[in-house]
Amino acid sequence: MAYKKFKADRIFDGYRFLDESVVLITKEDGTIEEIIIATEAGDDIQKLPGILSPGLINCHCHLELSHLKGLIPEGTGLVTFLTQVMTQRAQSREVMMQAIEKAEDEMIANGIVAVGDICNTPMTLVQKSKGRLWYHNFIELAGAVPEVAEKRFKGGVELFSAFAQLYSIPIESISLVPHAPYSITDELLKKIVSFPGNHLLTIHNQESAAENEWSRHKTGDFVEFYKTMGVDVSHFISTGKSSLQSYLQNFLKNQSLILTHNVETSEDDLAFAKASGIPLTWCLCPGANRFISGQLPAVDRFMKNECVTVLGTDSLASNHHLSILAELQMIRDAYPAIAIDQLLLWATSNGAKALQMDKLLGSFETGKRPGVILFDHELSKLSRLL
Repeated sequence: MAYKKFKADRIFDGYRFLDESVVLITKEDGTIEEIIIATEAGDDIQKLPGILSPGLINCHCHLELSHLKGLIPEGTGLVTFLTQVMTQRAQSREVMMQAIEKAEDEMIANGIVAVGDICNTPMTLVQKSKGRLWYHNFIELAGAVPEVAEKRFKGGVELFSAFAQLYSIPIESISLVPHAPYSITDELLKKIVSFPGNHLLTIHNQESAAENEWSRHKTGDFVEFYKTMGVDVSHFISTGKSSLQSYLQNFLKNQSLILTHNVETSEDDLAFAKASGIPLTWCLCPGANRFISGQLPAVDRFMKNECVTVLGTDSLASNHHLSILAELQMIRDAYPAIAIDQLLLWATSNGAKALQMDKLLGSFETGKRPGVILFDHELSKLSRLL
């Protein structure tokens, strides 16, 4: 059997940097064989400048919105951005399919091997059937009034069934999930949480100050948003608490939950979340946050509180690239003290665990097929080796 042998200036195995004297050995198909000392690795070793790493994990994407690239201006704030997406997302099937394929090509070129993808429609089915990337498909539901809960839930189950055709064990790769606290009722959220087999969920969390203001006081930008959309929210009762502290108790302790964005998550919120006992992962999407609001999440706050952290790109409606490398660079620019191995941990093994794909991806362990990429020392560029 033929093998590939890689020796770089540094090897990051998904958890830490290894001793500089080791060699990574893979099979031709990328399956990890072993990591051994260079003196025992024999001949035909590829010696490479830079950092070897497992492939990258994009824990939050909206692939089906790829056709909106360049159509929505930056800096509008979340509520205006949401309105723009809702009014502009309808395009011809051909335009949308071409954009989806191009966006997936971009992710592959950027070293991404797996994606947590938000799905409101079946539009990405054809591209995903090609099997070029690993996906967990989050079938996203929204409904801000109780009367639509049953209809929206049934629609979600139907979309789940459409995606189920791609997988031998659908529940491992598909979930029903809520969009965001401000766009879902307790009735619909309870249906989602209790959906049989729903073990991995995600939700857009505290992406803007307006979300917390709506939750605490039923005031702010979302008042005008619902008025513009013609949605009667008279049933909604503010809680006097932050968004996170108002909805988190509706999830179960035997379900894993990825909280995405977290721009306005406070120290009190983090303490509340930790005390909940729910297995939580915090997904940061700095590129989208800067695009929409000009803000970044308080990355150092999540580190201080030892939060399990991962990264996402969000969509091309709210970002210039689908690149985890670009997200890493943005965090490095804002927080230069964060060590490279910490950033790579978030982008590899943490991401694989969050999407429950760590049996195959995220680290250089025997039998896994995580992909192999090569960074330069400053994380300014990468190339995909396997």
